[in-house]
Amino acid sequence: MKFNARKDIKRLIVVILAALLMAVNIKTFVRAGGLYPGGATGITILVQRIFLMFFAIEVPYSLINILLNAIPVYIGWRYIGKKFTLLSLVMIVLSGFFVDLIPSLSLTYDYLLISVFGGILNGVAISMCLLVDATSGGTDFLAIFFSQKSGADSFNLVLGINVVILLTAGLLFGWEKALYSIIFQFVSTQILHLLYRSYQQQTLFIVTNQPEEICRAIDEACHHGATIIQGEGSYGHQERFVVYSVISGRESKQVIQAVKEVDEHAFVNSIRTTELRGKFYVPQKD
Repeated sequence: MKFNARKDIKRLIVVILAALLMAVNIKTFVRAGGLYPGGATGITILVQRIFLMFFAIEVPYSLINILLNAIPVYIGWRYIGKKFTLLSLVMIVLSGFFVDLIPSLSLTYDYLLISVFGGILNGVAISMCLLVDATSGGTDFLAIFFSQKSGADSFNLVLGINVVILLTAGLLFGWEKALYSIIFQFVSTQILHLLYRSYQQQTLFIVTNQPEEICRAIDEACHHGATIIQGEGSYGHQERFVVYSVISGRESKQVIQAVKEVDEHAFVNSIRTTELRGKFYVPQKD
């Protein structure tokens, strides 16, 4: 486990801010709307409300959240990355501490506004963690674990786990809040897909006269391979080469910039890849 002081301090600051943002969101939009976020956060809030409703006991958020994350943290430490897991543990502990510390505040009582803006803040907080190679815990560990194993975006699979949370919440506390929670989770997932693209793939078709140099540039930029296809331009009937490569969506801007530095006249077509089979390089978490 190697340390880079400047980079790691920056990552730690982002994680602390993400923990604070998530806690503020829970104590404002989530609590005011009686919503149930996904993953360990949603289960924690559900358990808190069950204890309060049936036993009149107010259990600290941090205690439940840390216990729920014990197994996911082990999975992260064992299979994903040690520094990644340590930063994620900081996120889990601090967000729980902030939730227990910050007083509740209602900004609005419009459930639709609460669901939409709460979902946006939740998606931003999770994305902040993921962008610095950390996570908010819970099902995010599982999503990243399966994404690394399959090389595909597995965050939509987490929605299946959240169905159990919503069904339980609907049966115990009413279906209205559960249905609004679906809006919350949907908005959060869309924000996550918009901001975090590491497990989304882009297919590049690059028409160029410098195929070997382009392939080297792609390899240096993201360590992905490429295929050179020989072709002919339909207008001038001159020989052309097409470089075909699949890269991570997060790396697309960097790779296209590297391609343009090699051949400023290269024609680049970037297409969203919806399904991928075969070997695809996915860098391991540190």
